[in-house]
Amino acid sequence: MLKKSTRQQTLARARVWLTADNGRPVPYSQTERWKDGYRQDCSGYASMALGLSKPGPNTVALANTRSITRPISMSRLKPGDLVIDAIGGPNSRHVVIFEEWNNAAHSSYTAYEQRGGHGTDHRSLTYGLKKGSQFEAYRPVQYRD
Repeated sequence: MLKKSTRQQTLARARVWLTADNGRPVPYSQTERWKDGYRQDCSGYASMALGLSKPGPNTVALANTRSITRPISMSRLKPGDLVIDAIGGPNSRHVVIFEEWNNAAHSSYTAYEQRGGHGTDHRSLTYGLKKGSQFEAYRPVQYRD
C-alpha cells in the first residue's frame, strides 16, 4: 500500500497540485477524482502527497491505520507530517500536510491543504495549537523516524 517516500518527496508532490489545473490549484471535491486518480478532497490530497494507493484512504483511516501513521505530539511536527481532525462527519474532518513552524514559539505553522471553496492551498495555520482542538499530529510511518 505504501511507496517509500521521503519528507522532501511528500512536500514536492504536495506543491504539484498548487498549479496542476492549468496553472491554478486543483479544485476541491468530495466526489471527484483528479487526473492522477486521487480524490480531490483533503484526504485524497494527503494520500497523493504521501504516495499511497489510489484513490487514498479517508481522513479517519489516515489517523487510525498504524501501518500509515502514528500519533505524535504537536511539538514534534516535522516537514511532511500530518495534522488531522478525524472526529465528526465528512464536512468537519480535515487533514493538512505540515511544512514548517513559522516562529520559535510554535504559535503557527505553514502547511499544504485541500480545502472546500478554494482547492489546493499553502498557507499559515493554527489547527491543533489551541486548547481543546480536535486536530492532532501524526507521523507517516514511511519516514521511519
